[in-house]
Amino acid sequence: MFEIRPVRALGRLAAAVFLIPALAGAQNIRPAAFAGQFYPAGAAELAAWIDAAMTAAAPASAPPGRVVGLIAPHAGYVYSGRTAAAAYGLVRGLPFETVVIVAPSHRVGFEGLSVWPDGGFETPIGLARVDAALAGEIARAAGSKFRADVFAEEHAVEVQIPFVQRALPGAAIVPIVMGLPTRATIRTLAAALAKTCLTKKVLVVASTDLSHFLPKARAETTDTETAALIQSLRTDTLIRKAEAGENIMCGGGPVAALLLFAEKAGRPKVEILARTDSSGFGGPVVGYLAAVVLSGTGTGAAAFTLAPDARSELLRLARSAVAEFVARRAVIEDRSGRAEFAEPRGAFVTLRKRGELRGCIGFIEPVAPLGRAVIQAAIFAATEDPRFPPVAASEIADLRIEISVLTPAREIDNAREVTVGTHGLIVERDGRKGVLLPQVPVENGWDRETFLEQASLKAGLPRDAWRRGAKLSVFEAIVFHE
Repeated sequence: MFEIRPVRALGRLAAAVFLIPALAGAQNIRPAAFAGQFYPAGAAELAAWIDAAMTAAAPASAPPGRVVGLIAPHAGYVYSGRTAAAAYGLVRGLPFETVVIVAPSHRVGFEGLSVWPDGGFETPIGLARVDAALAGEIARAAGSKFRADVFAEEHAVEVQIPFVQRALPGAAIVPIVMGLPTRATIRTLAAALAKTCLTKKVLVVASTDLSHFLPKARAETTDTETAALIQSLRTDTLIRKAEAGENIMCGGGPVAALLLFAEKAGRPKVEILARTDSSGFGGPVVGYLAAVVLSGTGTGAAAFTLAPDARSELLRLARSAVAEFVARRAVIEDRSGRAEFAEPRGAFVTLRKRGELRGCIGFIEPVAPLGRAVIQAAIFAATEDPRFPPVAASEIADLRIEISVLTPAREIDNAREVTVGTHGLIVERDGRKGVLLPQVPVENGWDRETFLEQASLKAGLPRDAWRRGAKLSVFEAIVFHE
């Protein structure tokens, strides 16, 4: 075990004032600033510790899909190093040529991004070369200006680099520090990464710890909720919380940018690899999480399937939910015991009577297990759709039930990405939102432009709102009916 002074994070838990060596002039070489504080100062000791930690933490097999990024903590290695090793152990030896490290700014308040342009970062293991070509491309795409001062005392980039050096020997790096985590900055970075990195052998690392300085029980609750938001790709919620400065994670902006980047890569998925905290060391608690972010994982409707018997069971569940609630105001429970019904999913229930719409309500986001979501959506469709009076008991026999099980929505930059017959559509602007299921344009014979117009009108917006600044998101669905 190496001997270092324990430092969990900069801020109230910082145990020392660090003297940072000056940046090394024209070569743009940043000396190691936190060796001996956050991690061992000896090269052999540091390499051996990281190798052992990655070997111990690496999963038996990698999850399916293309790895596009990691989420890794940045506290002192005695606190979070083994958690970080779970992330880096998963990509050990993969053919990445460059690692883009995106970290929050702990010391300097500024707007936008700063991308280190060239040269390299020193650690006890050696010099990590900066990929100057890619750094320049990202900086230009993001419209960012380099500020050396934001890197001078920033540990959140540096502590990732020894892991990169051991997991991916020979890989170059692009260090990025994000200032205030505004929606504009997050989206700008995600777009820049998509423009410059998608066709290259690039790994994006979001450097973050979870909640800081909360009592143990509250920290556990907060971090569990944050992990769920990350895993379910609730990027918009994460951005709102980051902008509000909520104490969920210090690198909320980098994490959100990585998730948006993964969405642009297509069919994203997040696997949580490890989650720990500093409670074993006494004092206020800091949380840590390691995750892998993948694309092409089959999170779309084609990959998430429901067997015929599962579909029939969901339809029976929806019908029973309507009948019991209309008759006795009773809310049934899902007692099927099916594992796929326990997985959180967005779902809509549509009721038709003699071919005419009689109610349709659901949940775009995976706010509840699938079984419970279908039960609640069925009850709401029968009793809460403002377009219709509540369903009467005498009508139930004439109802035809249709269920749509949704994939997570993903924001798109171009309306041409909307595919009629595949995508459901969400149009949002000025606090208003219009949602249309994938089957709606098919049933009505709409082309893409009409689909976009009708979704805009459903949001209570002008017909052309989709052309004029509205946010567009798409999702897919498995649709089945009685």
